[in-house]
Amino acid sequence: MKTIGLIGGMSWESTAHYYRILNQETARRLGGLHSAPVLIDSVDFAPIAQMQSDGQWDEAGDLLNRSAKRLAAAGAEVIGLATNTMHLVADRMMNGVDAQFVHIADPTASELLTDGYRTVGLLGTRFTMEMPFYRERLEARGLVSLIPEVERTNLNGIIYDELVRGIIREESRRVYVDAIGRLAARGAEAVILGCTEIGMLIDDSVSPLPVYDTTDLHARALVSAALA
Repeated sequence: MKTIGLIGGMSWESTAHYYRILNQETARRLGGLHSAPVLIDSVDFAPIAQMQSDGQWDEAGDLLNRSAKRLAAAGAEVIGLATNTMHLVADRMMNGVDAQFVHIADPTASELLTDGYRTVGLLGTRFTMEMPFYRERLEARGLVSLIPEVERTNLNGIIYDELVRGIIREESRRVYVDAIGRLAARGAEAVILGCTEIGMLIDDSVSPLPVYDTTDLHARALVSAALA
């Protein structure tokens, strides 16, 4: 099995979920006492969040490029970026890095298409919902993505003010469930949890639409790449 390099810390809450899923999936596939060979470079989220807010995407890409190079130098053969939003700078991040990169949107799109869905809701940070980098990648696979019309500020605030700090509130869960309901009314057949923390709040037991959790799908895809 190849060594997986994970760029984490955005936030560390979701990175912890990645680590658990990587090992659970490896044990499920290989059996016995097997676990995943994983290197984690966990960055400080505060300066990256400020770069996001300030629109300093090149600077953020350069910071993550240094992280990816550290992982590759340490022996990582497959690299995953444990956040949806920062895939905006994925190309800059992987510049000069000799390792396979698994994009978080790709296994999500594949799973949706396998299950027969074509029109999907997309939830995430305001950057993921409003900027084209993520939706265009989905569209290239034949998926139509819908984003909330009126709740984007509240949804974004819940991520940054609560979920990345490990705060789970029933009131915030209702905000997300209501947003999913409105996406369903506009024709969404399923919903992408396009932020690696949203799965802490929403799952199939509360969602009015089938849920596709990018954290789970991405982590399992990293295991697949490492075993290929």
